[in-house]
Amino acid sequence: MSTTETPESGVRGRTRRAILSAAASLLARRHGATLAEIAEAADVGRSTLHRYFPDRDELMRAVVEDSLEAIGRSVEGAAIGDGPPLEGMRRLVAAMVEAGDRIMFLWGDPRVLKEYGPEPCEGDEDYDDDPVLRLIERGQAEGVFDAEVSAAWIQHTLWALVFTGVEDADKGLLPRHGVTATVIRTFENGIRPQA
Repeated sequence: MSTTETPESGVRGRTRRAILSAAASLLARRHGATLAEIAEAADVGRSTLHRYFPDRDELMRAVVEDSLEAIGRSVEGAAIGDGPPLEGMRRLVAAMVEAGDRIMFLWGDPRVLKEYGPEPCEGDEDYDDDPVLRLIERGQAEGVFDAEVSAAWIQHTLWALVFTGVEDADKGLLPRHGVTATVIRTFENGIRPQA
């Protein structure tokens, strides 16, 4: 389903969402999971999975698109443009941690986005539409975030910290309930302007 299509409702929509969610969760942890394992994780039969996604490539493309959309909804739901930049950043971190399976799926294996992600479009290097970069730039302008490093660097550092926190919680190295606070503390102490 492309972003221009209307989401399915009813049983068909719930089944599709269950498959995509289960696939993202399982593939985040085991990149080589089989379609049979994904069907089992989604609590559907393999024939049902094949009715929705005839082959692995189609499933992978759908899970990538769905994961990118889920992360986009998380960013939007965090209302990062509201209030002071530091509060917006803390809401963003909490929202990203909630989307942890999707983040682990997309960035845990570098081949996922390369092979199944959207094709880059002309003008993709224009970051004006990126709300996270706008938040960081606003924080830099207000002296909350270090203006001596680029906003893109701060954003990459943020994603890396969230990914590491979610991954460590999944491995049992960090309590799941402590990920958000740990990421926020590390991030804030690392981007504070130098005195």
